[in-house]
Amino acid sequence: TELWRHEPALEHVGLSNMRGLSWWEGVDRAGQADRRLFFTTGHFLTALDAATGAVITGFGDGGRVDLREGLGRDPSRVSINAPSPGVVFEDLIIMGSAVTETAGAAPGDIRAYDVRTGALTWTFHTIPHPGDTGYDTWPPGAWQSAGGANAWAGMSVDARRGVVYVPNGSPTPDFDGSRRHGSNLFGNSIIALDARTGKRLWHFQAVHHDLWDRDLSSAPTLATIAGEGGARDLVVQASKQGVLYVLDRETGVPVFPIEEVPVPASDVPGE
Repeated sequence: TELWRHEPALEHVGLSNMRGLSWWEGVDRAGQADRRLFFTTGHFLTALDAATGAVITGFGDGGRVDLREGLGRDPSRVSINAPSPGVVFEDLIIMGSAVTETAGAAPGDIRAYDVRTGALTWTFHTIPHPGDTGYDTWPPGAWQSAGGANAWAGMSVDARRGVVYVPNGSPTPDFDGSRRHGSNLFGNSIIALDARTGKRLWHFQAVHHDLWDRDLSSAPTLATIAGEGGARDLVVQASKQGVLYVLDRETGVPVFPIEEVPVPASDVPGE
């Protein structure tokens, strides 16, 4: 039996490919149960009352957050959506994004919003700003114009540790790196972030200076294996190149040796 139905206004839908919903449960100021569903259409993150399907108008601006805002770019000139649902940790919903794959794309910032108010709580810059780890892996000033390095495929949370594991895609333009010399952190990387603050705990970059669109294209699997030294918690990350990266969940160190070898340089002018 259908209990309720919510149909977003057509002007809010855009080109979304929504793959699921996020659920949060808590209590309101009166001590009553507060259950919310979160979803994205177009470039908006919307909160609904799970019991009635009504938009929760106290969240964001009338019930929604515009994901184009807060990126340090002109919101009218960037395209962004979030096909995979955000992950919920405590009173935060943590969002990745999908962006365009050409020059001028939005940066792939990872952002956490307060589930009650929609206020931006923290941001992790996947294209490092001055002073950030990895800033020297891009040309100077790239954070103001480069795009991509975004988590479009979903993330995974270790609630006990309070850690969110983020799989990122390639920098943009996907197939031309001539204007982004360097290894381009945090493109093509799995990143462990403190889920409460967004602080980077560790990262592992699977492809340096990607020219082949080798995104990390699925949410990581959190697994535990038994060995001679006892149980070991792992992050297992699938990749487009058909490789499973198996990393220690605490440190990001590969469990199995990974040999890096030189490859021929590109013959693209300026590459």
